[in-house]
Amino acid sequence: MAGKRSIFEEVGATAGQVQPVGGMIDGAGLGSRGAIRVWLVIIFLMVVLMVMVGGLTRLTDSGLSITEWRPIMGALPPMNAADWAVEFDKYRASPQYLLMNHGMELSEFKVIFWWEWGHRNLGRAIGLVWAVGFFFFVLTRKVPNGWAPRLFFLGFLGGLQGAIGWWMVSSGLKGEMVSVASYRLATHLGLAFAILGLCAWYIFLLGRREVDLLQARRSAEPKLKGMTTGLMHLLFLQIILGALVAGIDAGRAFPTWPDMNGAFFPADAFYVPDANGGVKAVWTAFFENAGLVQFIHRMVGYALFGFGVVVWLRGRKSAYVAMRGAANAVMVMLVLQMALGIYTALTAATLHVAITHQVGAVILWVLVIRARHLAAYPVQGSIREGTA
Repeated sequence: MAGKRSIFEEVGATAGQVQPVGGMIDGAGLGSRGAIRVWLVIIFLMVVLMVMVGGLTRLTDSGLSITEWRPIMGALPPMNAADWAVEFDKYRASPQYLLMNHGMELSEFKVIFWWEWGHRNLGRAIGLVWAVGFFFFVLTRKVPNGWAPRLFFLGFLGGLQGAIGWWMVSSGLKGEMVSVASYRLATHLGLAFAILGLCAWYIFLLGRREVDLLQARRSAEPKLKGMTTGLMHLLFLQIILGALVAGIDAGRAFPTWPDMNGAFFPADAFYVPDANGGVKAVWTAFFENAGLVQFIHRMVGYALFGFGVVVWLRGRKSAYVAMRGAANAVMVMLVLQMALGIYTALTAATLHVAITHQVGAVILWVLVIRARHLAAYPVQGSIREGTA
């Protein structure tokens, strides 16, 4: 039993004084935010590599070299001459071989096969990294409160992406198709960017304490958040249009700028012939006419640049140093990406230029999402720097 306290004893002088503790937000359930963030960064970088390899697979016309979807057994490549002969025979029955690559040698087939095989196996590797990480963090109770559904949804999207990938490839294995359907390619790339966007958003959130995020929300800049959200949506639309351009090789059809082979609006923009010598419905031109698809891509690019300037002018007036820096970064990358887009058109989508343009889209996408994050969760400046 504790002894009696002297009436002259200073308040707080006892060694056993109970110290104040943080609120519930700083208590249990925070999980391993740092470790999960590193895991997500790894997944993000792997998806970026997947996008690059996918772009090169498309530009080298390699995507239809594997004519079956075998999620498990397909991980093993042909191991001997007999296996290669079987794979080559399957490809020689495809429309792409019969109509475009007739007479291709086995050595040439191996080149396009390895591109597609590498692309598919990189997808399998991403799924494995997600599964191992997710179940490890769940079973060891390292997942912060409320984060398990988010991380599971990320894995679900990855699985869905694999199914959409086959849905895309299957469109080029029938009839007189020598490439995949452009709208399916756009869906595939769009989902890849959605996964990248979610990864980036989660990485930004996990980079700060939950209590700091809650406090930062009170200082959010609603107007700037709305503007960056709009810029993000417009950029996503432009990325989808870029996939449509790549899907029908429209980037190689008009190697001039600012005109399109001497005209502002391409001739025969709504004309799409069918296999029987007739003309397809007008709406198909928005997916299959190279001139119209590239024209729309260019016009949305101009709109994106113009709106980006407006967002930048607003962002540079932000009260927060970090937000002003984010707005400047978006503007610099937007200028660079537009220049890359023009150069891609002028070079008729040369392989290395086109893939650089695609990587630029990834960088711009992340920078816009980061700007939106900082508008929603401002970072308070230091006492020395202030907010202004």
